[in-house]
Amino acid sequence: MKALFRYFDGYRRQLVLGPVFKLTEAVLELFVPLLMADIIDVGVKNGDAGYVVRHGLFMLGLGAVGLACALTCQYFAAVCAQGFGRSLRRDLFRRVFGLSQAQFGAAGADSLITRLTSDANQVQTGVNMFIRLAIRAPFLTIGSVVMAFTINAKIALIFLASTPLIVLVLYLVMSRSLPYYTDIQRGQDAIARLAGENLEGARVIRAFSRQDAEISQFGETGDALSELTIRVGRLSALLNPITSVIANLAIVGIVWWGAHLAQAGGIAQGQVIAMVNYMTQTLLALIVLANLIVTFTKAIASAKRVSEILALENAMPEPERSAPAQENAPRIAFDGVRFVYPDAGDAAVEDITFSLEPGQTLGVIGGTGCGKSTLVRLLTREYDVTGGAVRVDGVDVRAYTAHDLRAKFGVVPQAARLFSGTVRSNLTLGAPDASDETLWDALETAQGADFVRSKPGGLDMPVEEGGKNLSGGQKQRLTIARALAKRPEILVLDDSASALDYATDAALRRALRARTARMAVVMISQRASTIKNADRILVLDDGRQCGFGTHDELLQSCGVYREICRSQGLAKEGTGA
Repeated sequence: MKALFRYFDGYRRQLVLGPVFKLTEAVLELFVPLLMADIIDVGVKNGDAGYVVRHGLFMLGLGAVGLACALTCQYFAAVCAQGFGRSLRRDLFRRVFGLSQAQFGAAGADSLITRLTSDANQVQTGVNMFIRLAIRAPFLTIGSVVMAFTINAKIALIFLASTPLIVLVLYLVMSRSLPYYTDIQRGQDAIARLAGENLEGARVIRAFSRQDAEISQFGETGDALSELTIRVGRLSALLNPITSVIANLAIVGIVWWGAHLAQAGGIAQGQVIAMVNYMTQTLLALIVLANLIVTFTKAIASAKRVSEILALENAMPEPERSAPAQENAPRIAFDGVRFVYPDAGDAAVEDITFSLEPGQTLGVIGGTGCGKSTLVRLLTREYDVTGGAVRVDGVDVRAYTAHDLRAKFGVVPQAARLFSGTVRSNLTLGAPDASDETLWDALETAQGADFVRSKPGGLDMPVEEGGKNLSGGQKQRLTIARALAKRPEILVLDDSASALDYATDAALRRALRARTARMAVVMISQRASTIKNADRILVLDDGRQCGFGTHDELLQSCGVYREICRSQGLAKEGTGA
């Protein structure tokens, strides 16, 4: 929580001056009932119209000054709260992208979205309300009681009886309702998660006719959140009627007792009106204070959730500077690599050892779940190895800064991910300064130039969110071109041609071989035909390396590879040793 105070840097003047102006307004407001009492007891009683006008104008002046102070406070509060919120969201966003993949997965994308938006807004609102009302409400409450004693100590005893009762009601209601607000935030996380999953998987849900089941589950989650919110609402709804009853009874007591004292000459009529006004001010201030407590409770609950993310240190620390690359070292080297996913019992990959020289192509093949994509995650350091070492240019990937390591890679993931914008904005994601010539060259290699030229706008053709206006094959070709546009030293194709037909796949492989020069290429595929011409082929079986060599060598020495080729018609029965 204390870490959030640094976001007030640059706004401390507004943080201090805002409450000062609001306090000034509250002080002026305390004098209004006294002026009204004087108007009644002197001006009206004596029929002195001039006195009434002068004091009335003075009251208007106090109101104008109070209004100016209130507006100034509102301005300072808005500037400070907005600046605080902007800095907080910026750092939150930066911290999220600084987390390791394991930390990101543990936090959950939907929860992170809620913390970046709803929670950050709640904290910002708390800051705004603190500047505007946190000092004014308690000051008016205490000030009204003090001013009542200056008028008549006997009647002011009613304040001492009623004010603690109102505070007790506030405490009882708040203490029972506050714990629900954290549960409500968790419920909002659950709603966001379900909404995200269902919107992302809408096509799958429709394909399996699961709409009714998903709608029912979403409804149950929403009902649970609604029940919590209604429960809190019912508790909060008790505040106004109970406190109003207490305050109105106090006002009745003031008027009744004041009338008796006025008849006996112990208090003036105007002073009785002033006491009623102070009681009203006390009630309103306490109600505002109750609302402030609700707002602050929400803000504190959200601040804790935000602070949890800000307090996370990257589980995979990186050096300040990257170690220098070694000359004549393999471009990629795995040395006895072992890796176990967090909270998983068995190793995803075990005892993986191989190397790849610059300009060579490595094909990786194996059954589903054998660890192919895990190798990519270890190579790009999304995760750190559990045992062994992964080296790039002779340097352990842990000795690189994240920026320097990722600059060496062009990665094409299994799921083609495009962003709303244009073809150009997507291709320049990793190469902001790439020329049109570079982009077209990348598209030619990726076999995507023809379809981009055929579209209105060419490179400036609009791309909808997630590439929804493109086919699966078109999206894959654009993601391949995006990786090539940055001209990486290592190109990783993680089963990224699955949506391409065999002819386009073959043309892509020929273009890659012809145009990648000294670029090391890692091709992960379920198709043996895609990787059979690679310089080296790594065969995985249940996370273990069971073959490494050329296509012909593996047909002779690796039964798993031989069986894969036979099942895909690339080897005849009886082939092999």
